[in-house]
Amino acid sequence: MDFGFEAAGFETAVCVEFDRDCCETLRRNRRWPVVERSVFDVPTAELLKVGNLRPREADLIIGGPPCQPFSKSGYWARGDSARLDDPRANTLAAYMRIVEEALPRAFVLENVEGLAYSGKDEGLTLLLERIAQINKRTGTRYRPMFSVLNAADHGVPQIRERFVLVAARDGSAFEFPKARFLTFPESPTLFDPPSLETYRTAWDALGDMTDPPEEDLEPKGKWGALLPSIPEGKNYLWHTERGGGLPLFGWRRRYWTFLLKLAKNRPSWTIQAQPGPAVGPFHWNNRRLSIRELCRLQTFPEDVALCGGRTSAQKQVGNAVPSLLAEVLGRSIRKQILGLRNLNSGLRLLPQSRGAPPMAEPPRPVPLAFRRLVGNHEAHPGTGQGYGASTRARSRVTA
Repeated sequence: MDFGFEAAGFETAVCVEFDRDCCETLRRNRRWPVVERSVFDVPTAELLKVGNLRPREADLIIGGPPCQPFSKSGYWARGDSARLDDPRANTLAAYMRIVEEALPRAFVLENVEGLAYSGKDEGLTLLLERIAQINKRTGTRYRPMFSVLNAADHGVPQIRERFVLVAARDGSAFEFPKARFLTFPESPTLFDPPSLETYRTAWDALGDMTDPPEEDLEPKGKWGALLPSIPEGKNYLWHTERGGGLPLFGWRRRYWTFLLKLAKNRPSWTIQAQPGPAVGPFHWNNRRLSIRELCRLQTFPEDVALCGGRTSAQKQVGNAVPSLLAEVLGRSIRKQILGLRNLNSGLRLLPQSRGAPPMAEPPRPVPLAFRRLVGNHEAHPGTGQGYGASTRARSRVTA
Protein backbone atom coordinates (compact mmCIF):
# COMPACT_ATOMS: atom_id res chain seq x y z
CA MET A 1 0.00 0.00 0.00
CA ASP A 2 2.85 2.40 0.82
CA PHE A 3 4.41 1.97 -2.63
CA GLY A 4 1.05 2.47 -4.35
CA PHE A 5 0.15 5.64 -2.46
CA GLU A 6 3.67 6.90 -3.15
CA ALA A 7 3.00 6.41 -6.87
CA ALA A 8 -0.21 8.43 -6.42
CA GLY A 9 1.76 11.37 -5.00
CA PHE A 10 1.59 10.81 -1.24
CA GLU A 11 4.58 11.14 1.09
CA THR A 12 4.83 8.51 3.82
CA ALA A 13 5.55 10.25 7.15
CA VAL A 14 5.77 7.14 9.36
CA CYS A 15 5.15 3.37 9.18
CA VAL A 16 4.40 0.93 12.00
CA GLU A 17 5.18 -2.77 11.44
CA PHE A 18 6.36 -5.54 13.77
CA ASP A 19 7.73 -8.10 11.27
CA ARG A 20 11.49 -7.58 11.08
CA ASP A 21 11.94 -8.53 7.42
CA CYS A 22 9.04 -6.28 6.39
CA CYS A 23 10.67 -3.41 8.27
CA GLU A 24 14.02 -4.08 6.62
CA THR A 25 12.35 -4.14 3.20
CA LEU A 26 10.81 -0.71 3.86
CA ARG A 27 14.07 0.73 5.17
CA ARG A 28 16.21 -0.67 2.37
CA ASN A 29 13.98 0.60 -0.41
CA ARG A 30 12.78 3.94 0.95
CA ARG A 31 13.83 6.57 3.48
CA TRP A 32 10.59 6.29 5.44
CA PRO A 33 10.68 6.29 9.28
CA VAL A 34 9.67 2.81 10.45
CA VAL A 35 8.53 2.03 14.01
CA GLU A 36 9.35 -1.66 14.46
CA ARG A 37 6.90 -2.78 17.14
CA SER A 38 3.43 -4.23 17.48
CA VAL A 39 0.68 -1.71 16.88
CA PHE A 40 -0.64 -2.59 20.35
CA ASP A 41 2.59 -1.29 21.91
CA VAL A 42 2.91 1.96 19.95
CA PRO A 43 1.13 5.05 21.34
CA THR A 44 -0.42 7.27 18.68
CA ALA A 45 1.51 10.21 20.17
CA GLU A 46 4.76 8.44 19.30
CA LEU A 47 3.68 7.87 15.70
CA LEU A 48 2.74 11.53 15.34
CA LYS A 49 6.07 12.63 16.84
CA VAL A 50 8.11 10.41 14.54
CA GLY A 51 6.10 11.67 11.57
CA ASN A 52 6.47 15.30 12.71
CA LEU A 53 2.69 15.64 12.83
CA ARG A 54 0.05 16.89 15.23
CA PRO A 55 -3.53 15.62 15.56
CA ARG A 56 -5.64 16.55 12.51
CA GLU A 57 -2.53 17.31 10.37
CA ALA A 58 -2.19 13.98 8.57
CA ASP A 59 -3.97 13.82 5.23
CA LEU A 60 -4.33 10.06 5.36
CA ILE A 61 -3.92 6.94 7.48
CA ILE A 62 -3.77 3.67 5.56
CA GLY A 63 -3.61 0.12 6.89
CA GLY A 64 -4.49 -3.51 6.42
CA PRO A 65 -4.99 -5.21 9.80
CA PRO A 66 -4.32 -8.99 9.67
CA CYS A 67 -6.95 -10.65 7.52
CA GLN A 68 -6.68 -14.31 8.63
CA PRO A 69 -9.63 -14.09 11.07
CA PHE A 70 -11.95 -13.34 8.14
CA SER A 71 -10.30 -15.28 5.33
CA LYS A 72 -12.15 -17.48 2.84
CA SER A 73 -9.74 -20.36 3.48
CA GLY A 74 -11.14 -20.59 7.01
CA TYR A 75 -14.62 -21.12 5.61
CA TRP A 76 -13.34 -23.84 3.24
CA ALA A 77 -11.39 -25.75 5.87
CA ARG A 78 -13.76 -25.46 8.81
CA GLY A 79 -17.10 -24.42 7.37
CA ASP A 80 -16.51 -21.08 9.14
CA SER A 81 -13.71 -18.79 10.32
CA ALA A 82 -12.80 -17.49 13.77
CA ARG A 83 -13.63 -13.86 12.91
CA LEU A 84 -13.78 -11.77 16.11
CA ASP A 85 -12.91 -14.80 18.28
CA ASP A 86 -9.43 -14.70 16.75
CA PRO A 87 -7.14 -12.39 18.80
CA ARG A 88 -5.65 -11.02 15.58
CA ALA A 89 -8.98 -9.34 14.90
CA ASN A 90 -8.16 -6.93 17.73
CA THR A 91 -5.94 -5.10 15.28
CA LEU A 92 -9.14 -3.60 13.86
CA ALA A 93 -9.71 -1.86 17.19
CA ALA A 94 -6.03 -0.83 17.38
CA TYR A 95 -6.25 0.71 13.92
CA MET A 96 -9.36 2.68 14.89
CA ARG A 97 -7.65 3.85 18.09
CA ILE A 98 -4.97 5.51 15.98
CA VAL A 99 -7.62 7.06 13.74
CA GLU A 100 -9.41 8.55 16.75
CA GLU A 101 -6.26 9.97 18.31
CA ALA A 102 -4.69 11.26 15.07
CA LEU A 103 -7.93 12.36 13.32
CA PRO A 104 -6.59 12.41 9.74
CA ARG A 105 -8.49 14.07 6.92
CA ALA A 106 -9.30 10.57 5.66
CA PHE A 107 -8.41 6.96 6.33
CA VAL A 108 -8.27 3.76 4.29
CA LEU A 109 -8.73 0.30 5.78
CA GLU A 110 -8.13 -2.82 3.69
CA ASN A 111 -9.08 -6.41 4.50
CA VAL A 112 -10.20 -9.63 2.84
CA GLU A 113 -13.63 -9.74 1.25
CA GLY A 114 -14.78 -12.08 4.03
CA LEU A 115 -14.97 -9.12 6.41
CA ALA A 116 -18.24 -8.13 4.74
CA TYR A 117 -19.78 -11.58 4.17
CA SER A 118 -23.52 -11.46 4.75
CA GLY A 119 -24.36 -12.97 8.13
CA LYS A 120 -20.67 -13.10 9.10
CA ASP A 121 -19.97 -9.38 9.20
CA GLU A 122 -19.20 -8.80 12.88
CA GLY A 123 -15.90 -7.15 11.92
CA LEU A 124 -17.62 -4.67 9.64
CA THR A 125 -20.28 -3.97 12.28
CA LEU A 126 -17.50 -3.30 14.80
CA LEU A 127 -15.86 -0.82 12.43
CA LEU A 128 -19.07 1.06 11.69
CA GLU A 129 -19.96 1.28 15.37
CA ARG A 130 -16.48 2.52 16.25
CA ILE A 131 -16.60 5.21 13.54
CA ALA A 132 -19.95 6.43 14.87
CA GLN A 133 -18.47 6.61 18.38
CA ILE A 134 -15.44 8.57 17.13
CA ASN A 135 -17.70 11.09 15.43
CA LYS A 136 -19.75 11.51 18.59
CA ARG A 137 -16.73 11.97 20.85
CA THR A 138 -14.62 14.21 18.60
CA GLY A 139 -17.17 16.16 16.56
CA THR A 140 -15.86 14.69 13.29
CA ARG A 141 -18.09 13.48 10.47
CA TYR A 142 -16.27 10.45 9.15
CA ARG A 143 -18.55 8.87 6.57
CA PRO A 144 -17.57 5.25 5.88
CA MET A 145 -17.86 4.13 2.28
CA PHE A 146 -16.85 0.57 1.51
CA SER A 147 -16.66 -1.82 -1.41
CA VAL A 148 -15.10 -5.12 -2.47
CA LEU A 149 -12.65 -4.44 -5.29
CA ASN A 150 -11.13 -6.94 -7.70
CA ALA A 151 -7.57 -5.83 -8.40
CA ALA A 152 -7.75 -7.24 -11.95
CA ASP A 153 -10.53 -4.76 -12.76
CA HIS A 154 -8.02 -1.96 -12.20
CA GLY A 155 -5.09 -3.26 -14.24
CA VAL A 156 -3.39 -5.62 -11.78
CA PRO A 157 -2.41 -8.88 -13.54
CA GLN A 158 -3.91 -10.86 -10.67
CA ILE A 159 -7.45 -11.80 -9.60
CA ARG A 160 -7.44 -10.57 -6.01
CA GLU A 161 -10.59 -9.37 -4.24
CA ARG A 162 -10.25 -7.10 -1.22
CA PHE A 163 -12.59 -5.18 1.05
CA VAL A 164 -11.73 -1.47 1.20
CA LEU A 165 -13.24 1.17 3.48
CA VAL A 166 -12.61 4.89 2.94
CA ALA A 167 -13.89 7.67 5.20
CA ALA A 168 -13.39 11.45 5.00
CA ARG A 169 -13.33 13.57 8.17
CA ASP A 170 -15.58 16.29 6.75
CA GLY A 171 -18.33 13.84 5.79
CA SER A 172 -17.61 13.93 2.07
CA ALA A 173 -18.89 10.93 0.15
CA PHE A 174 -16.25 8.88 -1.63
CA GLU A 175 -16.98 7.21 -4.93
CA PHE A 176 -14.80 4.17 -5.55
CA PRO A 177 -12.99 4.13 -8.88
CA LYS A 178 -14.90 2.25 -11.55
CA ALA A 179 -13.37 -0.76 -13.28
CA ARG A 180 -11.30 0.26 -16.30
CA PHE A 181 -10.57 -3.27 -17.40
CA LEU A 182 -12.55 -6.41 -18.13
CA THR A 183 -14.93 -7.34 -15.31
CA PHE A 184 -14.73 -11.06 -14.61
CA PRO A 185 -17.67 -13.42 -14.11
CA GLU A 186 -17.83 -15.54 -10.96
CA SER A 187 -16.21 -18.57 -12.54
CA PRO A 188 -12.40 -18.24 -12.41
CA THR A 189 -12.02 -20.25 -15.63
CA LEU A 190 -14.43 -18.44 -17.96
CA PHE A 191 -13.89 -15.00 -19.47
CA ASP A 192 -16.35 -12.88 -21.39
CA PRO A 193 -15.14 -10.90 -24.42
CA PRO A 194 -13.58 -7.58 -23.34
CA SER A 195 -16.08 -4.77 -22.97
CA LEU A 196 -13.58 -2.34 -21.44
CA GLU A 197 -9.83 -2.02 -21.83
CA THR A 198 -7.96 -5.31 -22.18
CA TYR A 199 -7.21 -6.80 -18.78
CA ARG A 200 -3.57 -7.30 -17.90
CA THR A 201 -2.42 -10.92 -18.00
CA ALA A 202 0.29 -13.04 -16.46
CA TRP A 203 2.09 -12.76 -19.80
CA ASP A 204 1.99 -8.96 -19.58
CA ALA A 205 3.61 -9.18 -16.16
CA LEU A 206 6.13 -11.97 -16.74
CA GLY A 207 6.61 -12.34 -20.50
CA ASP A 208 10.04 -10.69 -20.57
CA MET A 209 11.44 -12.73 -17.67
CA THR A 210 13.53 -15.90 -17.91
CA ASP A 211 13.84 -18.74 -15.41
CA PRO A 212 16.15 -17.34 -12.70
CA PRO A 213 19.17 -19.64 -12.16
CA GLU A 214 19.84 -18.31 -8.64
CA GLU A 215 16.58 -19.68 -7.14
CA ASP A 216 15.60 -23.31 -6.61
CA LEU A 217 12.09 -23.27 -8.05
CA GLU A 218 11.54 -26.99 -8.53
CA PRO A 219 8.12 -28.04 -7.16
CA LYS A 220 8.49 -29.83 -3.83
CA GLY A 221 6.53 -32.57 -2.10
CA LYS A 222 4.80 -35.74 -3.28
CA TRP A 223 2.69 -34.03 -5.96
CA GLY A 224 5.31 -31.88 -7.71
CA ALA A 225 5.97 -34.39 -10.49
CA LEU A 226 2.26 -34.34 -11.43
CA LEU A 227 2.27 -30.63 -12.30
CA PRO A 228 3.52 -31.02 -15.93
CA SER A 229 0.48 -33.20 -16.72
CA ILE A 230 -1.91 -30.31 -16.02
CA PRO A 231 -2.62 -27.77 -18.79
CA GLU A 232 -2.07 -24.04 -18.38
CA GLY A 233 -4.86 -22.34 -16.46
CA LYS A 234 -6.05 -25.58 -14.86
CA ASN A 235 -5.61 -27.22 -11.46
CA TYR A 236 -6.07 -30.70 -9.98
CA LEU A 237 -9.68 -30.72 -11.23
CA TRP A 238 -8.21 -31.61 -14.62
CA HIS A 239 -7.52 -35.03 -13.13
CA THR A 240 -11.07 -35.76 -11.96
CA GLU A 241 -13.95 -37.51 -13.68
CA ARG A 242 -15.26 -34.11 -14.82
CA GLY A 243 -11.92 -32.92 -16.21
CA GLY A 244 -9.99 -33.92 -19.30
CA GLY A 245 -7.24 -35.96 -17.67
CA LEU A 246 -7.19 -39.15 -15.62
CA PRO A 247 -9.58 -39.63 -12.64
CA LEU A 248 -6.97 -39.29 -9.88
CA PHE A 249 -8.98 -37.18 -7.41
CA GLY A 250 -12.53 -36.57 -6.31
CA TRP A 251 -14.30 -33.48 -7.66
CA ARG A 252 -13.63 -30.46 -5.38
CA ARG A 253 -12.01 -32.61 -2.71
CA ARG A 254 -9.03 -30.24 -2.44
CA TYR A 255 -8.31 -26.53 -2.32
CA TRP A 256 -8.83 -24.65 -5.58
CA THR A 257 -5.12 -23.70 -5.47
CA PHE A 258 -3.94 -27.34 -5.40
CA LEU A 259 -1.63 -27.79 -8.44
CA LEU A 260 -3.00 -24.55 -9.93
CA LYS A 261 -1.04 -23.34 -12.95
CA LEU A 262 -0.94 -19.89 -14.53
CA ALA A 263 -2.30 -19.29 -18.01
CA LYS A 264 -0.39 -16.77 -20.12
CA ASN A 265 -3.55 -15.19 -21.51
CA ARG A 266 -5.26 -14.56 -18.15
CA PRO A 267 -4.46 -12.71 -14.96
CA SER A 268 -2.83 -14.73 -12.21
CA TRP A 269 -4.91 -16.13 -9.39
CA THR A 270 -4.37 -14.77 -5.90
CA ILE A 271 -0.80 -15.00 -4.62
CA GLN A 272 -0.66 -16.93 -1.33
CA ALA A 273 1.29 -15.80 1.74
CA GLN A 274 2.09 -19.24 3.16
CA PRO A 275 1.53 -21.84 0.46
CA GLY A 276 2.16 -25.52 0.95
CA PRO A 277 4.40 -27.34 -1.55
CA ALA A 278 1.48 -28.18 -3.88
CA VAL A 279 -0.29 -24.81 -3.61
CA GLY A 280 -0.20 -22.52 -6.64
CA PRO A 281 -0.32 -20.56 -8.70
CA PHE A 282 2.68 -22.17 -10.40
CA HIS A 283 4.47 -20.90 -13.50
CA TRP A 284 3.39 -22.29 -16.87
CA ASN A 285 6.94 -23.72 -17.09
CA ASN A 286 5.99 -26.18 -14.32
CA ARG A 287 7.92 -24.52 -11.50
CA ARG A 288 7.33 -22.20 -8.59
CA LEU A 289 7.27 -18.49 -9.25
CA SER A 290 10.42 -16.55 -8.43
CA ILE A 291 10.29 -13.73 -5.88
CA ARG A 292 10.78 -11.17 -8.65
CA GLU A 293 7.86 -12.70 -10.57
CA LEU A 294 5.66 -12.58 -7.46
CA CYS A 295 6.52 -8.90 -7.09
CA ARG A 296 5.54 -8.30 -10.73
CA LEU A 297 2.15 -9.94 -10.20
CA GLN A 298 1.62 -7.68 -7.17
CA THR A 299 2.71 -4.64 -9.25
CA PHE A 300 5.45 -3.60 -6.83
CA PRO A 301 7.72 -0.88 -8.26
CA GLU A 302 10.61 -2.35 -10.23
CA ASP A 303 13.20 -0.89 -7.86
CA VAL A 304 11.84 -2.72 -4.80
CA ALA A 305 13.86 -5.67 -3.46
CA LEU A 306 12.58 -7.83 -0.60
CA CYS A 307 14.61 -8.71 2.49
CA GLY A 308 14.71 -12.14 4.09
CA GLY A 309 14.64 -15.69 2.74
CA ARG A 310 12.16 -17.33 0.39
CA THR A 311 9.53 -18.06 3.04
CA SER A 312 9.65 -14.51 4.41
CA ALA A 313 9.58 -12.91 0.96
CA GLN A 314 6.59 -15.02 -0.10
CA LYS A 315 4.79 -13.97 3.07
CA GLN A 316 5.53 -10.29 2.45
CA VAL A 317 4.22 -10.48 -1.11
CA GLY A 318 1.20 -12.64 -0.29
CA ASN A 319 0.07 -10.40 2.56
CA ALA A 320 0.45 -7.20 0.55
CA VAL A 321 -2.11 -5.10 -1.28
CA PRO A 322 -1.26 -4.85 -5.00
CA SER A 323 0.59 -1.56 -5.30
CA LEU A 324 -1.30 -0.58 -8.45
CA LEU A 325 -4.65 -0.99 -6.69
CA ALA A 326 -3.37 1.32 -3.93
CA GLU A 327 -2.23 3.82 -6.56
CA VAL A 328 -5.71 3.82 -8.13
CA LEU A 329 -7.29 4.43 -4.72
CA GLY A 330 -4.75 7.10 -3.86
CA ARG A 331 -5.40 9.05 -7.04
CA SER A 332 -9.15 8.99 -6.38
CA ILE A 333 -8.65 10.16 -2.79
CA ARG A 334 -6.36 13.02 -3.89
CA LYS A 335 -8.98 14.30 -6.28
CA GLN A 336 -12.23 13.64 -4.40
CA ILE A 337 -11.31 14.21 -0.75
CA LEU A 338 -8.19 16.37 -0.79
CA GLY A 339 -9.14 18.44 -3.84
CA LEU A 340 -5.71 18.00 -5.45
CA ARG A 341 -4.82 17.48 -9.07
CA ASN A 342 -3.20 14.17 -9.91
CA LEU A 343 0.44 14.30 -10.93
CA ASN A 344 -0.06 12.90 -14.44
CA SER A 345 -2.69 11.25 -16.57
CA GLY A 346 -1.27 7.72 -16.58
CA LEU A 347 -0.95 5.10 -13.86
CA ARG A 348 2.72 4.73 -12.98
CA LEU A 349 2.49 1.07 -11.90
CA LEU A 350 0.26 -0.25 -14.68
CA PRO A 351 2.02 -3.12 -16.55
CA GLN A 352 2.39 -2.59 -20.28
CA SER A 353 0.46 -4.86 -22.62
CA ARG A 354 2.73 -7.34 -24.43
CA GLY A 355 0.16 -8.44 -26.97
CA ALA A 356 -0.86 -12.00 -27.70
CA PRO A 357 1.18 -14.59 -25.75
CA PRO A 358 2.76 -17.72 -27.25
CA MET A 359 0.63 -20.84 -27.52
CA ALA A 360 0.34 -23.00 -24.43
CA GLU A 361 2.52 -26.10 -24.26
CA PRO A 362 0.50 -29.36 -24.31
CA PRO A 363 0.40 -31.24 -20.98
CA ARG A 364 2.70 -34.19 -20.50
CA PRO A 365 1.55 -37.73 -19.70
CA VAL A 366 0.80 -38.62 -16.08
CA PRO A 367 3.87 -40.26 -14.51
CA LEU A 368 3.49 -43.98 -13.79
CA ALA A 369 3.83 -43.40 -10.04
CA PHE A 370 0.46 -41.60 -10.01
CA ARG A 371 -1.49 -44.00 -12.20
CA ARG A 372 -2.28 -46.21 -9.20
CA LEU A 373 -4.69 -43.44 -8.14
CA VAL A 374 -6.88 -43.96 -11.21
CA GLY A 375 -10.37 -45.01 -10.15
CA ASN A 376 -13.77 -43.83 -8.96
CA HIS A 377 -13.45 -41.01 -6.43
CA GLU A 378 -16.31 -39.52 -4.43
CA ALA A 379 -17.10 -35.87 -5.20
CA HIS A 380 -17.26 -33.31 -2.41
CA PRO A 381 -20.83 -33.30 -1.01
CA GLY A 382 -21.04 -29.53 -0.46
CA THR A 383 -20.04 -26.67 1.82
CA GLY A 384 -19.67 -27.72 5.45
CA GLN A 385 -20.21 -31.42 4.61
CA GLY A 386 -16.70 -32.55 3.81
CA TYR A 387 -14.55 -35.02 5.73
CA GLY A 388 -13.14 -32.46 8.15
CA ALA A 389 -16.49 -30.82 8.89
CA SER A 390 -18.13 -34.22 9.51
CA THR A 391 -15.35 -35.23 11.91
CA ARG A 392 -15.67 -31.99 13.88
CA ALA A 393 -19.45 -32.34 14.03
CA ARG A 394 -19.11 -35.87 15.46
CA SER A 395 -16.59 -34.59 18.01
CA ARG A 396 -18.99 -31.87 19.16
CA VAL A 397 -21.83 -34.40 19.54
CA THR A 398 -19.56 -36.71 21.56
CA ALA A 399 -18.45 -33.83 23.78
